Amino acid sequence: MENSPPYIPYNPALKDRARELRQAMTLAERKLWFEFLRTHSVRWLRQKPLGNYIVDFYCSEKNIVIEIDGDPHFTDAGQEYDAKRTTFLGSYGLSVIRFTNLDVLERFEAICTSIDEACRR
Repeated sequence: MENSPPYIPYNPALKDRARELRQAMTLAERKLWFEFLRTHSVRWLRQKPLGNYIVDFYCSEKNIVIEIDGDPHFTDAGQEYDAKRTTFLGSYGLSVIRFTNLDVLERFEAICTSIDEACRR
């Protein structure tokens, strides 16, 4: 498939943690999943292990990762970790789109529009 990213290594040690995260999604992740992504026109996976990371939402068809960021992401250490993670994902041709929990909860329609636009590129 022409749009498919190269094979992204899978870390089986993250499988159980990804399952736990799917069962304990934040309010913003739940809203985005159940009210939009689950029935979107392209297939999305939630809490998907990619390499040594677990991304919030992943669409292999469009090579997009969506991250919903809460308070831990706004510390210096959190931003450094996110930058490293974004670089890793980008090296596999994936685009990373970030929203805050507050964005999803207060600007839901705009977030959905932004995701739709990213999927059309």
